[in-house]
Amino acid sequence: MVVQINGVTKRFGNHEVLRDITLTIPKHSIFGFVGANGAGKTTLMKCMLGLIPLTAGSITIAGELVTFGETKSNQHIGYLPDVPEFYPFYTARQYLELCAVITNLAKHERKERIDELLELVGLATTHSLVSTYSRGMKQRLGIAQALLNRPKLLICDEPTSALDPAGRAQILSILQKATAETTVFFSTHIISDAEQICDYVAMLHEGTIIFQDELRNLQQQFSGQFLYTFTIPTTEAMEQLHDIPYTMTVEEDALLITLPTDSARLEFMKELTTRNLIVQSMKPQTRLLEQLVLEVLT
Repeated sequence: MVVQINGVTKRFGNHEVLRDITLTIPKHSIFGFVGANGAGKTTLMKCMLGLIPLTAGSITIAGELVTFGETKSNQHIGYLPDVPEFYPFYTARQYLELCAVITNLAKHERKERIDELLELVGLATTHSLVSTYSRGMKQRLGIAQALLNRPKLLICDEPTSALDPAGRAQILSILQKATAETTVFFSTHIISDAEQICDYVAMLHEGTIIFQDELRNLQQQFSGQFLYTFTIPTTEAMEQLHDIPYTMTVEEDALLITLPTDSARLEFMKELTTRNLIVQSMKPQTRLLEQLVLEVLT
């Protein structure tokens, strides 16, 4: 695991912003941290960076314990704030060259590393000054800068907020490619963005983790619905099963049936055997993450 967050609580005076947060983030994964604006996402990121002290709990990044103030763990982290700022009188290449000097990147590595990062973020052929960049271009340059020293963890705070659909798609594609060399932890209130690229998702609501798991497990866990096909036409199978006490509909030329518990699934299989219905295929019906979030909150 790249990140271990254990029982983190953060209070500002009497206001508890984070309550007993526990997360684990595997290597080379994309971990989506979703929640509404004001849920506490940025506060947790600041705790991970050692910018504010914890009230309780601990955070370990790449084997280093995070401490408030000057923390050694930050040598393993690349960080992209929600609104990155740059010197406007540089080009993208000049800005990355400055960052390479500041961060003591070895001289013999600089040109090759900057070339590959500019290619990754789609700025290799851009020679204009940063002052002329769009919001999306600045976000892409920010990712390049955050990846410069090959961090083990890339933290992105709302990287797609305020971008148009094309800009969001570009950023999401870049983050997917970045997992070849790092682990990505990004916060967002745009749930569909997390659903597109994440391996793992956690939801923060009013300072508490509501759910966390692999995305595919979450989609299946809260569905309880399964798609069956048989060796006979689906409509004929539905007629033979008309009297069973489960909700059934025909969808995608398959029988969509709600089986909310393990015992219900076993009982259904017994019914199929009794009625000599042979299953050709069976798969869980996944649910959109946005539907899951709404279901949990309502």
